[in-house]
Amino acid sequence: MNDDLSTLVAALRALPTFAEATDAELRTIAAAGSLVTVPQGWSLMWERTAADKAYVVLAGELDVRRGGAHVARLGAGDVVGEYAIVEHRLRSATVVAASPLEVLHHTREAVEQLYADVPPFRAALDRAVLAHG
Repeated sequence: MNDDLSTLVAALRALPTFAEATDAELRTIAAAGSLVTVPQGWSLMWERTAADKAYVVLAGELDVRRGGAHVARLGAGDVVGEYAIVEHRLRSATVVAASPLEVLHHTREAVEQLYADVPPFRAALDRAVLAHG
């Protein structure tokens, strides 16, 4: 396992979101994504757009807005973008970095594959869908 993957696995291991995941499952989740650093103020996704990605927040905070109104602040361990993918819908919110962020970016295809193959990832997304739905 390379150093970058090891770092991502350690970051995921530190999150309660994936507490039940094995090291092999965490490696699969990490390897399926890309680490992205997002500056404060940047949008990760926009309301009423296609569901093409999801993120696991590793560090920092983000704001969730619907119709321009602030509805939630999320942080490390939260998953965003999953609802529209799992429910096969357009985005229900705009997500903006409230601080500099480190996130693990997954494409829609990666999310669907992990959801099918990695039970702790599926459980994390199911919990997020319930919270965000």
